[in-house]
Amino acid sequence: MALVVLSVLEQRLDAVRAVLAGVDVTEVAARLGVHRSTVHRWTARYLTDQLVGLSDRSHRPSSCPHQSPSDVEVAVAEMRRQHPRWGSRRIRLEMLRRPVPGLVVPAERTIDRILIRQGLLRARPRKRPRDSFTRFERPGPMQLWGIDIVGGIELVDIRTGEIREGKLVTGVDDHSRFCVIATVVERATSRAVCLAFAQALARFGVPEEVITDNGKQFTDRFGKGGEVLFDKICRRNGITHRLTAPSSPNQNGKVERFHGTFRPDFLADAEPFVSVEAAQQAVDAWVEQYNTDRPHQALDPRLPVTPAARFAPVPAAERALVDLWLPPTLEPVTGGLPEAPAAAQSGAAVEVEKVVPASGNMSLAGQQFWLGPARAGQLVRFWVDCDLIHLTIGGTRIKTVRSHLSVTDLARLAADGARPAGPPPLPTTPGQDGVVEVERAVSRAGTVALGGQVVLAAEILSGRQVGIRIEGATLLFFDLDTRELLRTRPNPIPPDKTRHLRGVRPAGPPPRPSTEPVTVQRRASNTGIVTGCGQQVALGRVHRWQTITIHVAETTLAIELDDGETRVIRRTTTTAVRNIKADRPRTVPSVS
Repeated sequence: MALVVLSVLEQRLDAVRAVLAGVDVTEVAARLGVHRSTVHRWTARYLTDQLVGLSDRSHRPSSCPHQSPSDVEVAVAEMRRQHPRWGSRRIRLEMLRRPVPGLVVPAERTIDRILIRQGLLRARPRKRPRDSFTRFERPGPMQLWGIDIVGGIELVDIRTGEIREGKLVTGVDDHSRFCVIATVVERATSRAVCLAFAQALARFGVPEEVITDNGKQFTDRFGKGGEVLFDKICRRNGITHRLTAPSSPNQNGKVERFHGTFRPDFLADAEPFVSVEAAQQAVDAWVEQYNTDRPHQALDPRLPVTPAARFAPVPAAERALVDLWLPPTLEPVTGGLPEAPAAAQSGAAVEVEKVVPASGNMSLAGQQFWLGPARAGQLVRFWVDCDLIHLTIGGTRIKTVRSHLSVTDLARLAADGARPAGPPPLPTTPGQDGVVEVERAVSRAGTVALGGQVVLAAEILSGRQVGIRIEGATLLFFDLDTRELLRTRPNPIPPDKTRHLRGVRPAGPPPRPSTEPVTVQRRASNTGIVTGCGQQVALGRVHRWQTITIHVAETTLAIELDDGETRVIRRTTTTAVRNIKADRPRTVPSVS
């Protein structure tokens, strides 16, 4: 006999029929393994609804006292349908900003449950926990601006119908998220970006720092390593320019988050604009609403706070203390070269500041200057006129060369922002006509090339860059930093060739001889004799083969011995010092 499996509904029906036939309820309940009250409930439901009453019913309560009222759910659902990008936090902030009488503002979790219940939100697990992100925020406004460039603005040519893409230069204050720059440009060139930046500086004041990516409009970090116009504006106004790491937009995340709002809220609905001016008007209207009417959730997640409520520009009294430096505006030229300023027309000197690139090779108005990679990143000030160019770093003159620039070149430099120069770093000596100076590198043999002739300086000066003062029949070799007199030699250069020497310049103050003795080292011989300046001194065999330090003065030789004793003897020769270090001991190869 085959077994028949009864369904739950059929088992309940058999139990009810047994009870109605007179079987005891306790017996029927024990047979099915349920409580007798359950059997009574089945019987009552069967007598009321027949077979349908025996099916399973929902366990959901018929009412929930703490459930949100229906009018609250309707208001939340309507906000979500009108603004699909709004989350629970934004909806709650908007309900707090525009309260409705009699309507209780629910919590964020309650709004999430309402949206899920209405089918307007799909719960998705978070890929990364919130506490794993590293966030930063400046404690006050105007301390840090984040600046970037975003595309997507469509400009249409009304004659041809051709659509081209414009760019938007954006800037956001780090503390308040206030949009300080939103300028539409046809092409994001360095000049266009700097003009937008300059307008923001003139409107709100100078921030302490700015942070940008490594675009060529902002830096030449991955180019030749020089200074672009944006860097120059920051440097001249005392703004610290920070750069993000390559391929790290999260380090400038606040302006990137601004782009995340600008794209769907403005670009997604904007039609192509007929001109840059029309696009700028639409962007200005949207930015005004963003700054003053739209609450930013990052400012306060509990209360609606707009960026304008936390932003404050630099007070006018503080701006008046220090003038804002901006590059001069270059007007279009219709007839030849622009008229040079009066100072430049007269050949007056000007000053220009530039940063040494990574290569160490600089140029100014077509004239090149080699400073070496070791000085990369340093600020160099050029003192320029039609005769000489002085280069100084930190107030110290490092090079002076003959100028190849004309009055027209000085006029161009003045139009590009060069300022009138002060006194030259190397002033001329009044009343000494014909006295000039040059700079030369001393060769390994201790000679220099001067006017087509080889002049002996000193072997001890080999490898040094020295200055040479030409006074009639005398050449004075001196140190460029201290102007200490090193050597004096006869002048073999005719006077008519002196003015044509390479790098010649007017002479500075006369060099002065050093008052300090020259310290040299000498190795004692097998018999304990050392030789300095052509003079032999017997120290004794106890000092043989030792390296002795000698201080050579004009009239004395001070010899330091190993036992701490210093022996001073009279100098009997006038031979100049030729070597500083002692000769190295010779090694004899082993003979097998």
